[in-house]
Amino acid sequence: MDFLPIFINIKNRNCLVVGGGEVAARKVALLLRAGARITVISPELGAELNEQLHQGIIVHRTEIFRPDHLDDVVLVIAATDDRSVNRQVSEAAGKLHIPVNVVDDPDLCSFIMPSIVDRSPMLIAVSSGGTSPVLARLLRAHLETMIPEAYGRLATYAANLRARVKSRFSHPEKRRMFWEKALQGPFAEMVFAGKDQAAQDYLERSLQSEADDMPQGEVYLVGAGPGNPDLLTFRAMRLMQQADVVVYDRLVSPAILDMVRRDAPRIYAGKERSNHAMPQESINELLVRLAKEGKRVLRLKGGDPFIFGRGGEEIETLSSHGIPFQVVPGITAASGVASYAGIPLTHRDYAQSCIFVTGHLKDGSVDLDWQALARPHQTIVIYMGLLGLPVLCRQLIAHGLPATMPAAIVQQGTTHQQRVLVGSLETLPDLTVHANLTPPTLIIVGEVVKLHQKLAWFEPGSDLCADAPATNKVNTAGKQP
Repeated sequence: MDFLPIFINIKNRNCLVVGGGEVAARKVALLLRAGARITVISPELGAELNEQLHQGIIVHRTEIFRPDHLDDVVLVIAATDDRSVNRQVSEAAGKLHIPVNVVDDPDLCSFIMPSIVDRSPMLIAVSSGGTSPVLARLLRAHLETMIPEAYGRLATYAANLRARVKSRFSHPEKRRMFWEKALQGPFAEMVFAGKDQAAQDYLERSLQSEADDMPQGEVYLVGAGPGNPDLLTFRAMRLMQQADVVVYDRLVSPAILDMVRRDAPRIYAGKERSNHAMPQESINELLVRLAKEGKRVLRLKGGDPFIFGRGGEEIETLSSHGIPFQVVPGITAASGVASYAGIPLTHRDYAQSCIFVTGHLKDGSVDLDWQALARPHQTIVIYMGLLGLPVLCRQLIAHGLPATMPAAIVQQGTTHQQRVLVGSLETLPDLTVHANLTPPTLIIVGEVVKLHQKLAWFEPGSDLCADAPATNKVNTAGKQP
């Protein structure tokens, strides 16, 4: 995050704009909407600013910028077509710790002017950090179509009742739940439809009927998918925003964790080989305790919670304690990672069945039904198999699969750090060692792996993702294709 998104109160405060053309006029108009007192420094003014000067809306000084123009100023915008002047403004403001924006020159800015969706008192600011103002404007236009104008009235109603709601409910969680229910239910729809009196009456009745007792806790067991935030479900997103506390696993990507409600405490409960931050039994007990405290607990797990995620064990414990819970499936790694690697798990020319197994080693052995795995026309997807890959490959060969059977391993699939290695049961272990792969990885064995070269569509190493390592594609000979 290159810039901290904040909102500044400049109502009835002195702001300075250096420049008198069309660009400066647009910035002046924005500052006026926020209630600022504006002085414009420029030898000349364009038509729009001239009109505002005659109306007494702005103050104009027909001077060249000097640092003393910043006296008693809380914010300054440089909007001239002379970069040397703009730089002078930026440097002078920086010395005085005054926020400064230089139009179309992010390197000289201490703050960026975002694209704005105005539903006052609700405001949404969209910024690209100065890298692509057009992209920010396009996103703002998209949001404009999605957010009704009546959101401003909705916020005003909430503001008028805020003190009463606070006095009515002693528990902060209860107040939050009341507002979430009101702002997503019939009350909001009545406001959107222009039925203001009906909406006010409805909210009054709701306020009187809600009991002021400790809210009942609940656990949301949510699958976070294979790592790419775009693959979250709508229901997962909604519950992530209303949870009071988050208990998350190691496989939940930082990008997804960033989408959880900002003020919700986060508890790490990740597990990796020989390093369990919290034993499973302790996790189960933690979920029960938090729910009994009246909290809405988000149990966020990578992939799908019911596929090698021990989600069943967790909700068994919740059920035995009478704790309400919801389960939200996620895209499991087998489906998501295979898709992003261009490897279909089934294909009528190669595989008519698919089997998921865990390759997690315990005491140096793997307890799998090798005969069931080593069948023709079947795709094998192996979770948590990186450490045991040599054993897995040897056993599959020993039980009947050819050493030349295509096999692939994918690291951090679906993300911009994705790497794909393609080989065979015979060559894949060595390729993996030489590539220095680390978890999380997924292994795919079967004839369908042959389709990777033809169907691979996701290119995390392209110029658009220049800060991410390139996808590593290796063939059976160990040469870069």
